[in-house]
Amino acid sequence: MPLHRKHLLDLDDFSRDEITQVLDTAESMSEILDRPISRVPTLRGKTIVNIFFEASTRTRVSFELAGKYLSADVINVQASGSSVQKGESLVDTLRTIQALGADMVVMRHSKSGAPYLAVEELECSVINAGDGWHAHPSQALLDLFTVRRKLGDLEGKKLVIVGDIIHSRVARSNIWGFTRMGARVVLCGPATLLPQGFEKMSDANGLVSIELDADKAIDGADMVMALRIQKERMEGGLLPDLREYSALYGVNRKRLANAKPAVIVMHPGPMNQGVEISPEVAYGPNSIIEEQVASGLAIRMSIFYLLAGGR
Repeated sequence: MPLHRKHLLDLDDFSRDEITQVLDTAESMSEILDRPISRVPTLRGKTIVNIFFEASTRTRVSFELAGKYLSADVINVQASGSSVQKGESLVDTLRTIQALGADMVVMRHSKSGAPYLAVEELECSVINAGDGWHAHPSQALLDLFTVRRKLGDLEGKKLVIVGDIIHSRVARSNIWGFTRMGARVVLCGPATLLPQGFEKMSDANGLVSIELDADKAIDGADMVMALRIQKERMEGGLLPDLREYSALYGVNRKRLANAKPAVIVMHPGPMNQGVEISPEVAYGPNSIIEEQVASGLAIRMSIFYLLAGGR
């Protein structure tokens, strides 16, 4: 069955059934990827344009491979090598893409809301691959997919996100996705990096809480996700010192001992090892970080397939 929507901009308007449909379809895509020949003709004749105004490796390559495995024609456009460098506006760039006859456009942009502008300018489907601090829905879906494979039904599970919440588009989309599936989400970090009002997000029904103490936050957790800490936060006065941050909020073996024995550890990447997460945790038995990367391909194939009509 197709998703009864044309675009993927965020998860705030996704129902639980729609999220489940994307995850279930990704399971089918995983089976395709396990075949000796993993290419299927599902999107033959369709054109997908990946346009990235920000640097990206994992997300861009994942979308590119997903389109190719479904036999679509994939065109990659990077701002560094396009007319954007010559002063072309975003609207003009979008109109050029429209003229090329794209069926789907995957966009990453440093400005929050850019994909919503694209929806107004383009007739084709638009997929948000990350916009500013706002949203990163495909990352949240692959995180959901990975967690569900490990924990099963997320109803009542305690999922902890530690780090720079206020600047994280991954955190925002994950909060929508995790709570929509019934999980309890605990946000943890320094007060300067925690947003006001996240615990009151629409439809969360009290499922989102804030805890400033990392040891208390991780106590009894089923999943712990560390977010990347950027040096500019320290330079901007939001953090006093990276060493102090690591001591108070770094996900290390000692701190993780407070969680459930079978706790899983995640990180959307790229990692600052020794800052927000210790190497022994990042590559330890509880880590599913590499599985997150692998899940991205199946999820993005699922997104393409369902937005194209699911046939």
